[in-house]
Amino acid sequence: MNRENLINILDSILKSPTAPFHEYFVRESIIKLLSGCGNVRIKDDAFGNLIVNLGPENKSPCWIFGAHMDHPGYVKPQELKGIEDYRIRGDFSFLGGVPENYLNGNFPIKEFGSFAMWDLAALKIEGDFIRSRACDDLIGCVAIVALIKLLSSRNSSHSFGAVFTRAEEVGFVGANELAKSWPFSQNSCFVSIETSIPTGSSGLGKGPICRVGDRLTIFDHIATESILHAARENNLEVQRELLDRGACEASALSVHGIPVSGISLPLGNYHNCGKDNTIEEEFVSFSDLEVLIKLMESILESFPTGPKMEFVKDRSKFEKVNDKYRLLIDQTSDNFKKKSN
Repeated sequence: MNRENLINILDSILKSPTAPFHEYFVRESIIKLLSGCGNVRIKDDAFGNLIVNLGPENKSPCWIFGAHMDHPGYVKPQELKGIEDYRIRGDFSFLGGVPENYLNGNFPIKEFGSFAMWDLAALKIEGDFIRSRACDDLIGCVAIVALIKLLSSRNSSHSFGAVFTRAEEVGFVGANELAKSWPFSQNSCFVSIETSIPTGSSGLGKGPICRVGDRLTIFDHIATESILHAARENNLEVQRELLDRGACEASALSVHGIPVSGISLPLGNYHNCGKDNTIEEEFVSFSDLEVLIKLMESILESFPTGPKMEFVKDRSKFEKVNDKYRLLIDQTSDNFKKKSN
């Protein structure tokens, strides 16, 4: 997808205000962006999660890409149970994982009726950085929408599913509701498309991160290796990390017996937490986003029927090591044979 088209999608989604349980503006933007796309079917579940299928109706999708439509923010009513005093601001209560010291700063907010967001830029592109009041996880929504539009424009034969969920920031409420009436095959693999704090040697501008797990669980080994194999086959710069400084919807769906994996874009200023307790725009790398879209397409091309075991069980590299030391193995084997009394 060329940058101009991708920027149009960024503009539409990132400028849509959102907060937990108030995802309707983002949801409407996604529906508008996908209207007119050929071979695309859109529906929702009882909770309001958005469910999209691309490809022939008689073909069950094996890969399900998912992102959430909310971001930490202020919501009404104020009288929610168990809300700490520092989260209350006028008629609003703050929902989402932001430490107390950031909420005590009285940073300006912008109201959108029954919810409010930090009064920050909805979208700024500065060099390779995309800055926004809500990269998490609207960038994930952007990537999936871009993939759908790209493959639809090509009349691609690939089949896959997508889900855009609600209320992730308060404990995966939308994902849990989705799992109760999972609209896909139980063997289909859910891929969480997120933005996350980089850990280990990972960082911005070095490609998307194949997430082997999060703070709560380890993801499906076969799916993870399939994603990494697709990246290698297509010469894509992709990182690999545990990313255990947070958790994502893959963990919530895994407890329902659904195979899960994850891909994250490295994120700066997670949940708008800048330096010295300041509230700032989150940011991701534009080039990382472009590689993420290519990676998702590569997964569908390399594994159209879902994750494959044979790529995980490649014994050749281990056998080469044994062959290298075959002489020593033969020479020393007698020392380890069980001796009879």
